[in-house]
Parts: sequence; C-alpha cells; structure tokens
Amino acid sequence: MAPPMSAGALLDALRDEGVTVVEVGDWREHNRNHKGPWGPVHGVMIHHTATHGADRAVRLCRYGRPGLPGPLCHGVITKDGTVHLVGYGRVNHAGLGDDDVLRAVIAEKALPPENEANTDGNRHFYGFECENLGDGEDPWPQAQLTAIERVAAAVCRRHGWSERSVIGHLEWQPGKVDPRGFSMAWLRDRVRDRLK
Repeated sequence: MAPPMSAGALLDALRDEGVTVVEVGDWREHNRNHKGPWGPVHGVMIHHTATHGADRAVRLCRYGRPGLPGPLCHGVITKDGTVHLVGYGRVNHAGLGDDDVLRAVIAEKALPPENEANTDGNRHFYGFECENLGDGEDPWPQAQLTAIERVAAAVCRRHGWSERSVIGHLEWQPGKVDPRGFSMAWLRDRVRDRLK
C-alpha cells in the first residue's frame, strides 16, 4: 500500500524526470476529496481528452463538464509536451473499473481483460489526460509521447513501482477506448527502459 505523494513531491518528481510543468490556479487544493478517500495509490492511468486545443483541454479537465465535475485528472499533457497540473487529491478520471485489474496492478503482473465495473479507480490511481481527439487519426507528437513516458516514469520511480503500474483507461473500465493512437504495451516498454 502506498500513500499518495504530497503535491510538492509530485511536482518535484515530474520536474526531476525532465517534465515541463505549468501549475494551474489552486491545483494543490482542487479535488473531489469530499466524495471519498484518495489512496492508497497503486498506479498511473493514462487517458485522452477527446478534444482539440490545449486551452480547451486544460479548461475541461480543470472544471469538468455537465454531469462530471472537475478536476478530471491530476495533469493534462498537451501536444507540446507540457504538463498542466489541474488537481491534487481525488479526481474524476477513472470511475468504476475491474477489481481483477486492480489486483494485477498491485501485484505488477500482466493485466487480465477488464469485464467488470465494481471498484473505485479514482481512489487508487494518479490520472493524466492527454490532449488528443482519440479518433485514431489525430497525431501524437514526439514531444507529447516523451512527456507521457516521463510522467508515468516519474510517478513509478517515486513509488518504487515498475512499468506494470502504468495502465490505460481502456484496460480499466469496460467500453473505454482511451488512449487511442498508441498501445499501452509500447508505453510500458518505454517506461521500463527509462526506469533502468
């Protein structure tokens, strides 16, 4: 069981990994903690925003949308590779997912297929949204892919986790497709190599 990093430790971990970070407003106090606990944490979850434009993605993830209040993640990774921190604590990103997947992440084993939505993922995962339409055609610039890799590695390094603690939303919740445009196996390979 791992307690979440403090907001300052998260910021330091990202910067130590070479990530360009922008702090958005009162991100350190912006959360959904009144809805339940955050932690213990077991992994990092990657998403795509299904939006176009950095400003729009950051606004959406900070404030949310009708029926889903923000913050919708801890950080937004824009196409230029910048990470915009929009929340700290419990955030609305993972929703309900598969308890078998969570057990595999905790054990750092291969993930089983997700087929249930019975476990609160907002409690157990850091969440990063990546600016992309998610249509399989919107490009993923190299700067953004490198930032995604560095973000995931930064959190894993700070907690002493392997690349197996990095998952996509599509591996957690039935019916989800994000992130679309690169494979999580590819990302985990990159994170593994960075952690060596």
